[in-house]
Amino acid sequence: MTRVRPVTLDDAGAIAGIYSPIVQHTAISFELEPPSADVIGHRIGTVTSGYPWLVLDIDGEVGGYAYAGPFKDRAAYRWSVETAIYLDVEVRGLGLGKFLYTALIDELREAGFANVFAGVTKPNPGSEALHVSAGFRPIGVFPRAGFKLGEWHDVGWWHRPLHDNPSPTEPRALLGCSR
Repeated sequence: MTRVRPVTLDDAGAIAGIYSPIVQHTAISFELEPPSADVIGHRIGTVTSGYPWLVLDIDGEVGGYAYAGPFKDRAAYRWSVETAIYLDVEVRGLGLGKFLYTALIDELREAGFANVFAGVTKPNPGSEALHVSAGFRPIGVFPRAGFKLGEWHDVGWWHRPLHDNPSPTEPRALLGCSR
């Protein structure tokens, strides 16, 4: 059975396993050293104190994860979030990324957020296609934003509005982010 569920601290090892080769062998993430399961566990605790972190659960195994966090620190940005999504190599290209991302977007909409932004290291046609399928549109490129694996990399920025006419009502705290 494939489902999306809230992350737990027990998922930290599987998440570290998905993320490690991305950090080590690609410029998809600008981290230079893969974080340990303990570090991932700390990140889970930090993110889920106010934003959703969801996992793609495939027959009890973590096949991917997606989360949101603050777009910027200043108070006027509090209706906007930045997202990240990572899938295990075995499940990429099967449509499960859209399934997972849609669940995350629904959580954010229900919580009262207005905008979702995502940065995608270029080139990354798979991630770009995922973002298009999830309703994002490209809004700009930060040229040479990061240096990794011996070269400079541009980052394309993507936007997805969550409401046609966003309310200035405070986004609710997600506190565990389960539905």
